[in-house]
Amino acid sequence: MFAGGCFWCMVRPFSEREGIIKIVSGYTGGREAEAVYSAVKRGDTGHVEAVHLLYEPLLISYDEILDVFWTLTDPTDEGGQFSDRGPAYQSIIFTYTDKQKSTAQSSLKQLEDSGRFQKQIVTKIKDASPFYPAEEFHQDFDRKNPFRYALYYKGSGREKFSRTYWPKDRSYLKEKLTARQFFVTQENGTEPPYDNEYWDNTEEGIYVDIVSGEPLFSSRDQYDAGCGWPSFTKPITDSMVREEWDVSTRHTRKEIRSSEADSHLGHVFEDGPGASGLRYCINSAALRFIAKEDLEKEGYGDFLLLFAVRK
Repeated sequence: MFAGGCFWCMVRPFSEREGIIKIVSGYTGGREAEAVYSAVKRGDTGHVEAVHLLYEPLLISYDEILDVFWTLTDPTDEGGQFSDRGPAYQSIIFTYTDKQKSTAQSSLKQLEDSGRFQKQIVTKIKDASPFYPAEEFHQDFDRKNPFRYALYYKGSGREKFSRTYWPKDRSYLKEKLTARQFFVTQENGTEPPYDNEYWDNTEEGIYVDIVSGEPLFSSRDQYDAGCGWPSFTKPITDSMVREEWDVSTRHTRKEIRSSEADSHLGHVFEDGPGASGLRYCINSAALRFIAKEDLEKEGYGDFLLLFAVRK
């Protein structure tokens, strides 16, 4: 059980890890025998917002869960977390066993010794107390309200803090990718329209992630949208890409990223010609095209099935 500020932002990073079975947002550590959001937020009951996790230790260890927790909080902030201020938003690790407690203490010591933060670590380690699930509105908030979640995650300061203190090391990709490919996939860039490799490609084949090689789109679903970038009515399967709200500009839109490599691919719009009405507008620099006749040789022979039926 962990407290780290607004529980909305604590759920997704844990849920994305294999071995996490269930996550419940709620309240703990207070004086009262029950808790409701309005009273907790005001600090009337002494509770903090927290998430309660059920996990499979054969798939993810408690050490690994703690590693995730540290990336979600500012462990040097005594007065709250990011834009949420007050005692209800403290950073606390709640432990259920002596083993969890000693592991948490060792993890905290490692973070202190790492020198990642110049200020003192103030995250507390406490024995777990009764946990009260929050109202249904707060459960899986990021999934049920993705746009509002995206705005909050960015606006609260969490996104910037995470990039500053827990950056992903992608520097090795600068040797593998061209400058444009790195700019697009790793820095969320956009290449020029009509000045890219695949905007007018008419060959049959599939497009894979330039970083990981994971299959993404089929030429069978490609069409000329008149926008200057390769456009598709759908990915090969929905699981190959994921959507996130892009709130980096004044124009609200959904960003498309690859599931495995987390590469920025492009955006999806609701003006497509297919049954779903979607247009996946993708940067050529994020893709590598494999022609149909090369699929077997390149190790993608299974995808020949996509071309077995005529258009």
